[in-house]
Amino acid sequence: MKRAWIIVLRELRTYLQDKADLAFSLLLPIATFALIYGAFGGQGLFHGTASVVNEDAKGVYSAQLLDDLKAETSLTVETLSRADAEQKLDRSDVKLVLVIPADFSDKLRSGQPAQLIFMQRGNGGQDGQIVASIVRGAVSRLNQDFSVRGQVEQALAGKGVLPQQITVTTWNFLDRERQYPLVGITEVASGSKPNLVNQFLPGIITMYVLFSISISAAAIVEERRKGTLERLLTTRLTVGGLFLGKWLASVSRGFVQTFILLTLSYAVFRIFTPLSFLECLAVALIFAMASSAIGLLIASVARTQDSATWIGVFFTMSMTMLGGTFFTISAGSVLYTISKFSLNTYANDAFKALITEGGTISQVWLELSVMTGVILVGLVLSRYLFKALPQGK
Repeated sequence: MKRAWIIVLRELRTYLQDKADLAFSLLLPIATFALIYGAFGGQGLFHGTASVVNEDAKGVYSAQLLDDLKAETSLTVETLSRADAEQKLDRSDVKLVLVIPADFSDKLRSGQPAQLIFMQRGNGGQDGQIVASIVRGAVSRLNQDFSVRGQVEQALAGKGVLPQQITVTTWNFLDRERQYPLVGITEVASGSKPNLVNQFLPGIITMYVLFSISISAAAIVEERRKGTLERLLTTRLTVGGLFLGKWLASVSRGFVQTFILLTLSYAVFRIFTPLSFLECLAVALIFAMASSAIGLLIASVARTQDSATWIGVFFTMSMTMLGGTFFTISAGSVLYTISKFSLNTYANDAFKALITEGGTISQVWLELSVMTGVILVGLVLSRYLFKALPQGK
């Protein structure tokens, strides 16, 4: 047993000193996680840019419209000149531009209808259509304000109230209504808001652990071919001890990788309690043990390094796709039934139960039992097939 642990320490030291291997097994998963979170994380409600050409720069009502648009939390208002707007439309830098004509405020002041202009490329794009809808909402509110003011003027006609006083008083009441509406809207979410970190973290962990185990399997085959395993047996190390050492080294490697990813997630995203963090580490250890047993089985049946690599890649990608790593598999479907043969399914379900659903390790006993079964069967088969020499045991 002591000699087996010497193998473990040797493998870990080699692993930590190999910068290329370390970058693949640690930095690449972290980079993938960062890219996914950067692409999808934190995206909730729509947020777009409203490109505006304001040719009525000194107009009161154009300024009011711009203030209304800037008050929209889902919009960023970008002011452009006519020439810049046309140039950006030609280059497809923007898909839609709002133009406020020079006579916008003058026409409204004199009671004449005024027109805004949408300059767009094609149909304006999906974001452009949403921005146009928000702008139309702001214009609709402006029309309502003018309608209210007109009705007030008609009601006070002949009462000796100055038109300017009517306008100021009406605007003040309308502003107060916007700030303190009589009828409000409260949003109540049905179910919990999806958390992209929680959703993708389990899949990233399991996928890259399997990849690293596949690389370990290819390395064992190459060591057998070069005679490295044979030389290790000259140190009074038995084949059983060598097998155990290789398995423990693979387990340690997979667990170290998972430990770093879980620790970073714990420190950066605060998605664990101390207890759930320890429970996730326990699941990670069992998954690393099961994956390492399968990795040794691959190393035992493969005769060349290339064949071990291809078997490992095929196994990893199959388990990743069938295990619901990055998408949910609908219950009752044929794919759902097939997914029960994927080791990732049980590991991902266990991680999601602990991280997303706030469950405890006692609630994932089925998943842990399946992975434990894979450990036992994988070790028995791989030990029976394991060869330290190219020919024979």
